This record gives sequence, C-alpha cells and structure tokens, in this order.
Amino acid sequence: MNPTPEIKVCGMRDSSNLQELIELKPDYIGFIFYEKSPRYVQKPPQVHMDASIKKVGVFVNASERTINEKRIAFGLDIIQLHGDESPELCFILKQSGAQVMKAFRIDESFDFQQTRRYQDYCDYFLFDTQTKAFGGSGQKFNWQLLTNYNNARPVFLSGGIGPDDVADIQQLENLNLKAIDINSKFEIKPALKDIPLLSEFFNAIRQIKHEQAE
Repeated sequence: MNPTPEIKVCGMRDSSNLQELIELKPDYIGFIFYEKSPRYVQKPPQVHMDASIKKVGVFVNASERTINEKRIAFGLDIIQLHGDESPELCFILKQSGAQVMKAFRIDESFDFQQTRRYQDYCDYFLFDTQTKAFGGSGQKFNWQLLTNYNNARPVFLSGGIGPDDVADIQQLENLNLKAIDINSKFEIKPALKDIPLLSEFFNAIRQIKHEQAE
C-alpha cells in the first residue's frame, strides 16, 4: 500500500483563517494568483507560518516575470501551473530553483500521453477536473481514468474532494499519490475554510496512517 498521502489546502487568503489552518499542520498551503478566481490573493497574509508547511503558488497562464515576483513576495516553495503552460516554461522555472507542479484537467477524453512532454521538467503533476474554468469547480472526475497514467511523477489529486472521500482515497493503491488537494468542499465561502470540518478530515487521513502502522 502507498504511504498515506499528504494534504494540501488551497485557496487561502484571510489571515485569521489561515492562522487557524496552520495549527492543523497541513503539508501544503496554496495561494491562488489567478485574478478571475474568487480566491485570488493580492498580498501576503500576516501570519506566523510554520516552516514545515510548504507554500504553493497557483498560476494560470501567467508570465515568467509575474511568477517570479509572487514567488519572492510570498516565499513560495512550489510553483503550480494550472493553465496551458508549456514544457519550456516548466524547464525555465525549474532551472531557477523552484519546484514545479503542472496541472492537467481530466475528463473521459484526456490523453495521458500529454504528461510525457512535461515529466522531465516537473517535480509533480496535479490532476483536476476538466471544466470551462481553471479549477475550483468542486466537481470530481472519474478516478478510474488514473489507471492510464504511467506514474512518472508523484501526483497531487484535486477536483471536488470532500469529507466523505477518505475511503476512496485509501483505495488508490496503484497511483503514485503524493498529496490530496482540497478546497471548495471545505469552505464557508470562497477563500474562507471551515476549520472544524478540516480538522475532522485531517484526523480521518491520519487515522489511515495509524492503521497502516499497526
């Protein structure tokens, strides 16, 4: 069985809400720099960030300059490219010292051969649901499609993951699953997370780890 997946909570903005989240010790916290997103963040929240938590910046078809400016301002550890970015941009960003995660939007017609063009230039892949927008839909795609992926890079699994999905996540034994990426299903409103609900989910995931260790 795969190691227990790590947890990324994406779409944070409010400082007090973020500080509460930090107390739960997620593995990754995501900040969205796509202006059309209701979770768009303009300035770094005023919080005491735990050094063990990695900061992920989410970009959609942004310029290299914009990405680097946000990377410095927010102290980002990972650059998540969620649009139609090229393998060349991934290579350039990786050469600059950043960890790079390329997102792919999945539906029944998605050809996983597309990922091969990126696998030498990325640290991680993220699989989200194909919609008209760039993520944040709260919709889940068919996880059975993941059997077509060659596992060349560790995966962040996204797209409508909610509190009731722990058992299904546990069944993804053949996927090179690094982390689960949660967002809209744990929100009170866009960019404001339900901390008690997150706490329950974190405990359920950590219980899987405890059961595996026994």
